[in-house]
Amino acid sequence: MKEEPATIGIDIGTSGAKGVLLSVGGKVLARADAAYPLLTPRPGWTEQDPEDWWQAAVVVLRRLVEAAGSTHRITGIGLSGQMHGSVFLDEADRPIRPALLWNDARTHAACAEIERRVGRERVIEITGNRASTGMQAPKLLWLRAHEPEAAARVAKLLLPKDFVRVRLTGGYATDAADASGTLLLDLRQRRWSEEMLTVLDIRRELLPEVLESPEPTGGVSEEAAALTGLPAGTPVVAGGGDNACAAIGAGLIEEGHGVCSLGTSGTLFVHSMTPRIDPEGSLNAFCDAVPGGYHLMGVILSAGGALQWFKERIVPGEADLLARNGLDPFAVLLGTAEAVPPGAEGLLFLPYLAGERSPHMDPHARGAWVGLSLAHHRGHLVRALIEGVGFAFADCLERMRALGIEPPGIMLTGGGAKAELWRAILAAQLRAPLTVGTAAEGPALGAAILAQVGAGLHRDLASAVRAAVPPAPAPRRAEVDLAERYRALHARYRALYPALKDAGAFASES
Repeated sequence: MKEEPATIGIDIGTSGAKGVLLSVGGKVLARADAAYPLLTPRPGWTEQDPEDWWQAAVVVLRRLVEAAGSTHRITGIGLSGQMHGSVFLDEADRPIRPALLWNDARTHAACAEIERRVGRERVIEITGNRASTGMQAPKLLWLRAHEPEAAARVAKLLLPKDFVRVRLTGGYATDAADASGTLLLDLRQRRWSEEMLTVLDIRRELLPEVLESPEPTGGVSEEAAALTGLPAGTPVVAGGGDNACAAIGAGLIEEGHGVCSLGTSGTLFVHSMTPRIDPEGSLNAFCDAVPGGYHLMGVILSAGGALQWFKERIVPGEADLLARNGLDPFAVLLGTAEAVPPGAEGLLFLPYLAGERSPHMDPHARGAWVGLSLAHHRGHLVRALIEGVGFAFADCLERMRALGIEPPGIMLTGGGAKAELWRAILAAQLRAPLTVGTAAEGPALGAAILAQVGAGLHRDLASAVRAAVPPAPAPRRAEVDLAERYRALHARYRALYPALKDAGAFASES
């Protein structure tokens, strides 16, 4: 029997690695995943051991190679992963210390230093973004200030998925989409900014080559082939950050397409073939995994993670009991909110449990329920929580609308998209037609599609997407009365952040 070509996409996420095996006809032939731990050595610090990513990737790749068997020939690998994380390697490509992740908040002083040295407006003009704590540049400045001996040993500064690339191919490369989150890329030129590097005293040789997402970056080495079972020389394409690859996996690659991802964190972004920059830096402007493309993105740090926090910290005993009895704790929690009217009878929730990025760019922001009374019960708390997450997304979309961007529709992806109640609330809060993505694989699927283009299995990205992603279902439109109700509630929600900040509720804990 003749072997059919197939590609693998692997996503190096925050909780684990996920991979898919994709046929040239667009069928997902197999899936695999492997978990790894999250390190939190101090409050506000999040780290991971890059070697854990590689070990998980080996497990995933071996399982997918085994699934391919003798019927499918693996002709390309695509990489995706959590954005912004900083991997510090020595001259022997060994991690000097655990990687600092996207949600690590220790670098606020370094962010202020970058904007002082370069100028806030100039940083935004060059990179499309303000300096935020998740990005790479402030992480390197933090390392210099607090761990100078480690900083002196840094020979390469890489993003998470690109560390796995080093282990697979021995080469250093990244893509324009993921590199946009470093605060070191010239957004319009799609290459490292000499001005940012010079002012921040960062040597160019620390950084990998920047390519477009479907471009090959090297082949699987003999050593990696022995560990994974992959054929030596299999091309590995540049890939992309998780949000850019998730959009490809959802089939959203055209001008104006909007995606709302309701995962642990939340993102709302809209595609464009020209760079669109928020002059205040309230939104992130990134290159896209679509070659030559861009997207404007709002990021909220606690979306589904807020409900996860409620389950684990507020009702842990009940959640464990429900799980032991075969019930989904999230479904039960959301069920308690269904009977609560919009607005949770005067209760509002700010979801800033880990600080916030868009639109406030405030690592010191904190979560809050406002308006509690003796009449409120757990259902009110849950209803207010998911409404608060929706209002945070609406903040981002309103900022986009102020810039003249109005997506004709938005696709909802991520774990929260499975909840009917949450979908209905979001449709009303965003006041835009919502569709629900049908592809469960997300970034890994997008990476596999990019690999098919890089391997020459499809002539371009559009044809590869058409083969792998079914048409989106009909959009959901919110009831007009409910949308107007949430518009009024959103005005109250927006007033809370400045009021609490002025009152000192978000003062630094240090």
